[in-house]
Amino acid sequence: MEPLEVPGSLDYLQKIRQYVASAAQEAGLETREASLKRAVDEIATNIITHGYDEAGLEGNIYLEAKIDCESLAIVLEDTAILFDPTTRETVTGETLRELLENLDPGGWGLYLAKEAVDDWRYERVGDRNRNILIVNRTTGLTRLKCCFRKICQTLLGQQLQ
Repeated sequence: MEPLEVPGSLDYLQKIRQYVASAAQEAGLETREASLKRAVDEIATNIITHGYDEAGLEGNIYLEAKIDCESLAIVLEDTAILFDPTTRETVTGETLRELLENLDPGGWGLYLAKEAVDDWRYERVGDRNRNILIVNRTTGLTRLKCCFRKICQTLLGQQLQ
């Protein structure tokens, strides 16, 4: 799948969602599509709102879908202020009750994004934040077809559809 680069503006969230939906469908992960879109939407919204707008910066968001036999990884990169969401305290069993009692709107987004994916990694590469959201491809048939395709590609030296 070709990468996507969009301006860091809330006006482009729909384009980001469409990209993620296409990647999920291509990976055979239709049942996880909605939750993955919500997770990526939350991260992109945080990048735009907190990383660019509130910091008085402008920049783009770069997305890339990486599909292999085991997983789908959605990579989001930005040049916003440094922010590692994986080190932030999110909602836990202990804080859930407090949030519900106070109806505090903050803190939920990162929690929901984290719960929607199987793995979430963060890297700082030069002046870029890189969030990697990974969803496992657990369907045996999907994995088998992918592995068979890779074997054929290796043997035949060409791309198969």
